Amino acid sequence: MEPTLFTTSKPGARAAWFPKSKIHPSQKLRQALLRQKAPRLPEVEELDTVRHFTRLSQLNFSVDTNFYPLGSCTMKYNPKACFRFAQHAKFSNTHPLAPASNNQGLLAILKGLEDALLEITGMDALTLAPAAGAHAELTGILTTRAYFEDLKKTGRNKIIIPDSAHGTNPASAALGGYKIVTIRSNQRGRVSLDELKRVLDDKTALLMMTVPNTLGLFEDEILEVARLVHNAGALMYFDGANMNALMGVVKPGDLGCDMMHLNLHKTFSVPHGGGGPGAGVFLVKKHLEAYLPMPRIIKTQDSYQLQERAPKSIGRIRAFFGSVGNLLWAAGYIGLLGKEGLTQASRRAVINANYLRKTLSEAGLKPHIDEPCMHECVFTLDPKAFNGVRTTDIAKRLLDHGFHAPTIYFPLIVPEAIMVEPTETESQETLDAFTRTVGDILKEALRDPDKVKNAPHTLPVTRLDEVTAARKPVLKEPLNQ
Repeated sequence: MEPTLFTTSKPGARAAWFPKSKIHPSQKLRQALLRQKAPRLPEVEELDTVRHFTRLSQLNFSVDTNFYPLGSCTMKYNPKACFRFAQHAKFSNTHPLAPASNNQGLLAILKGLEDALLEITGMDALTLAPAAGAHAELTGILTTRAYFEDLKKTGRNKIIIPDSAHGTNPASAALGGYKIVTIRSNQRGRVSLDELKRVLDDKTALLMMTVPNTLGLFEDEILEVARLVHNAGALMYFDGANMNALMGVVKPGDLGCDMMHLNLHKTFSVPHGGGGPGAGVFLVKKHLEAYLPMPRIIKTQDSYQLQERAPKSIGRIRAFFGSVGNLLWAAGYIGLLGKEGLTQASRRAVINANYLRKTLSEAGLKPHIDEPCMHECVFTLDPKAFNGVRTTDIAKRLLDHGFHAPTIYFPLIVPEAIMVEPTETESQETLDAFTRTVGDILKEALRDPDKVKNAPHTLPVTRLDEVTAARKPVLKEPLNQ
């Protein structure tokens, strides 16, 4: 077992000394406020404490230390210049309830971010408020409901979602009270026009699509999809989680999109993972602008103001007006790269993904759809061909070699799925090393499958009993050690 502060605890050891209390004996506290017994804390010296937390930090996988090829997550490098910008005291010390007159510089930057995102997407208006992509989806569902209620078309009660969608799409639709209709992908991994025509009717409120889709493929019939949906009187929602393939290349607003979201903690380099906070900007075309949540940043002739109310707005969806630190980070990222840099980033992300599609195919993985991909590629594995070694075994064996595992078993429509997204920030040398390692693991599966099936071997925590861990999780360290 890894040493902890409790196992190294020694009575009387101290990492800090505190001055004597300045409270006069006559200033006695009520008995109810006093501890009845000392807290059960480890007693350790400063050096032990420093080494403990430093060692813990070195056990983590991160994009700063390892290749992190999580498909559909865009785990790209986070420029430290953006961090310094976002944490600047002029911003970080600003109170969210301060009047707009005290926040003119901050509001000007956020308004500039809005303008940049509208230009990138081809949309007409937006809100920065949503805390993440799923929160933006719910905002879209509420906007959809408000729009059709305003048109007195409350009978539109169903939302169509492809079978390859992110799981948050049907969850958001269900949370908004809609009936979910799932349509199957065609043999090419795209939305089936025949399936779509079969379910489109005057009850349809929305089609939720991911473009490029979760197979890493561009929906090359998207204009016809949009025509069918709009002719049926419904709206088009784009899940923009995969926008890293399109920046500066294609604008969703030109593809028939009525509303969409962007994950700033994916495409625009805001740190991703760790439980948040995220930032899921929600964008709409002009005919839906009136329903956007409040507050909104409004530029007047000589200042920036926060508009708090609008007649048709769905109201507030957040206590304040967004994850400002994340928004500043994204503004800094866009400022660093500029239009040309954003376009180059997307093109390189696509090149890197196709490079891995080719090299990993040669190493032994089989692409689910064997044609040029966008920012990510999805592979499938046949365990029978590798002595029963499954996708999860390969993912865990990669950890032994210093690579974070790709996304596995998603999309759900792909058996033994392995979804790889290299992003634009990884070098060819890193991609080649990853390919060699995957190839070595596949060869190992043929000659010593048990070694792969029991991986990882070199990490502090080895193969877990996942069923028991899910049903009986140990969420805290026993205090009696």
